[in-house]
Amino acid sequence: MNRTSLAPLLAVCGLILSTSTGSLLAQNDAAAPQQGGQGGQGGPGGRQGRGNFDPEQMRQRMMERLREQLGVKDDAEWSLIEARIKKINESRSGMGRGFGGFGGPGGPGGGPGGQGGRQGRGGFGQPNPDAEALQTALDSGGSADDIKAKLATYRASAKQKEAQLEKAQDELRQLLSVKQEARAVLMGLLK
Repeated sequence: MNRTSLAPLLAVCGLILSTSTGSLLAQNDAAAPQQGGQGGQGGPGGRQGRGNFDPEQMRQRMMERLREQLGVKDDAEWSLIEARIKKINESRSGMGRGFGGFGGPGGPGGGPGGQGGRQGRGGFGQPNPDAEALQTALDSGGSADDIKAKLATYRASAKQKEAQLEKAQDELRQLLSVKQEARAVLMGLLK
């Protein structure tokens, strides 16, 4: 094939590609409102909107997923396990771990409810006043003695919260079968 006959062929291919791309984009835009407002580029409910986030709904979905992964069928059994999981999440909340993934140390997700990662200063869990005080002392150029005192307070608080977390994890472990315990460890719920 010579160059003169190749040019019209490339032009036709380009036309076909541009037409199919346009129709695909139109289909994507038409489907966006049906996806619960998650599609589109902006405006109410679009990718830039995101104002409809409900943390309680997210926690509920996480709990349902945990129940499914642990294979708990009985509602009475689940209510006991769910209460222990919530206790673990409360113990993790406010521990002030600023690094690590979304779940920080201990596993992916840090357990259900997203109670990990950025809790110390305006993250996902409750703020930790000892972490806040230590950060303020660092940011304001506090004296070495002031920082040392705040660090000691922070460490004592973290040690106490870690003990509470271990107790809550032991209480959950008592309710689980070996298989469920292994799943809970892999999910980052237990150590």
